Amino acid sequence: MDFLEIAEGSVVADLGAGGGWFTIRLARRVGPNGRVYAQDIQPEMIGAIDRRVEREGLKNVETVLGTPVDPNLAKPVDVVLIVETYYEMEDPRTLLRNVRNSLKPGGRVGIVEFSKDGHGPGPAIKDRVDPETIIRDAESAGLRLDARGDFLRYQYLLKFVADGR
Repeated sequence: MDFLEIAEGSVVADLGAGGGWFTIRLARRVGPNGRVYAQDIQPEMIGAIDRRVEREGLKNVETVLGTPVDPNLAKPVDVVLIVETYYEMEDPRTLLRNVRNSLKPGGRVGIVEFSKDGHGPGPAIKDRVDPETIIRDAESAGLRLDARGDFLRYQYLLKFVADGR
C-alpha cells in the first residue's frame, strides 16, 4: 500500500475483489475519511464482501457489481488495485481504458500478477501474464508505467500513473 501511496483519506478501488481480503486491509488503511470500492463481476463475491464488511463493522466500503469491461467505479478515485485477476480478463485493454477514465489526474493503478518463473503458488504457467504484456495494454489505455515493485516473492507489482488530461 505504501508503494501505491495509499493513505488516510484515499479513495481506492479493489478491482476483482473476490472475497475481500484486500478490501478489508484497504478500508483500515484509508480510515473513516477514505473510501473503498470493492468491485467484482460475480454477484456471489459481492454478497460475500458485504457480509465480511458488516462483520468487521466497516462503514467506508461500498461494493460495486461491474462487468468484464466496465468496473462501474465512482469517480474520481485515487488508486485502483488489481491483484491476481489480470489473466482472467476478457478484454484487458478496454477495461483499463475504463479504469483510466475513473482516475483522478495523477491517479495510480497497481497490478499484481504471478511471475512466469514457475516458482510458488498461482495459476498454471501458461495462464500467467508477462509484465510487458500488461505494460503495453496499460499504455494503450493512457496509463504510464511509473515503477516496478520487486519485493514480492512470487509476484511482480506494476505501478501506473494517469497523467493529467
